[in-house]
Amino acid sequence: MEVTTAMYLTVCPLVFLASLIDAIGGGGGLISLPAYYLAGLPPTLAAGTNKLSACFGTLVATVRFGRGHRLLLWPALLAVAGALPGAFVGAEILKSMNEETVRMIMLVGIPIMALVVAFKRDTPAKPREMTRGVYVCCFLIGLGCGFYDGFFGPGAGTLMIMLFTWAAGMDMVTASGTAKPVNLASNLASLTSFLLSGDVLFRLAAPAILCSIAGGWFGSKLAMRIGARLIRFVMLGVLVLLVGKLAYEWLVAA
Repeated sequence: MEVTTAMYLTVCPLVFLASLIDAIGGGGGLISLPAYYLAGLPPTLAAGTNKLSACFGTLVATVRFGRGHRLLLWPALLAVAGALPGAFVGAEILKSMNEETVRMIMLVGIPIMALVVAFKRDTPAKPREMTRGVYVCCFLIGLGCGFYDGFFGPGAGTLMIMLFTWAAGMDMVTASGTAKPVNLASNLASLTSFLLSGDVLFRLAAPAILCSIAGGWFGSKLAMRIGARLIRFVMLGVLVLLVGKLAYEWLVAA
């Protein structure tokens, strides 16, 4: 597939914004995946290219949260153990589906996850003791969110943060930090599936990776200093435009 200057100008700024937002409160895929659609990529190629660029931003955010001691190791590792197989299976199912069906799922799913992002709680839950039951919940959270991430993607990090606050009583910043290595694991697992089938556009992904790294660095810094409320409003504004564009393209093609 030929890559044009217009595609770079569409994808790169939105990938930076997506990575920045994802590092703070999750949900960055709500912007980055539709950005690849706007650039003209078909669903599977868009998903694979998005996973490659997202991995690097998530890696940077994981390191920064770890250095800031806002990442709980054992809950993260158990969730990673669930996310790896879950994401790979989700990506395999995505590749077997009809392109128009996937587009319809995206058109419905993106606004739903946008509402989840808009109304998620910012207040920390009551801290809980890390019991065996909590650890099992962390594994199941990783398994379920990993599958969702491999199949759909957008909003998986946000969903994980919400579940970590409910299951383990983490505050929002710690839940966000703990979700990052799980996000990274699910991204890598689903990316493996897409690489095996050749569904990654490397020429477009290369500059997007740099934008993703920059966004992950600044976003994690903001998350540990300020919070996500203002940036979430910015994200929702972008989502309105992207969902409108997706809906328009679907209606024209129908």
